[in-house]
Amino acid sequence: MNSVVLVGRLTRDPELRYIPGTGKPVATFSLAVNRPFTNKEGKREADFFNIVVWGKAGENCANYLSKGRLVSVKGSIQNRTYETQTGEKRYITEIIADRVEFLESKNRLESQNSVSDNLERNFEPVGLDPEGFQALDDDDIPF
Repeated sequence: MNSVVLVGRLTRDPELRYIPGTGKPVATFSLAVNRPFTNKEGKREADFFNIVVWGKAGENCANYLSKGRLVSVKGSIQNRTYETQTGEKRYITEIIADRVEFLESKNRLESQNSVSDNLERNFEPVGLDPEGFQALDDDDIPF
């Protein structure tokens, strides 16, 4: 069985390419995943994984993800080799994603914070007496 689930942050913006001849979209990005323990100096270490996302999911990643975003990736590990122009053989290990879930949105979080800040600054209580209680007329009381 070859299955992997990772949760981490993008280390760079996704790169979107289209395969020549077929036009199939493919997005690639790198994911930093914290280790569950710290090193001898008390610092948390991370592992970095290359992620490959094909098709419409790849286009969505390229359009909506950016460096620093938290995502979860489900897929499989794949090794491949290629030869450089100088004839050296290179090995690459990648995660081929079946599913990518966007776990947070920086834009949404920032906009929520700015909306709540604006509401607090623009809020003016209406109908309060000098002690901060709402003034009620006897007709407003239901009993």
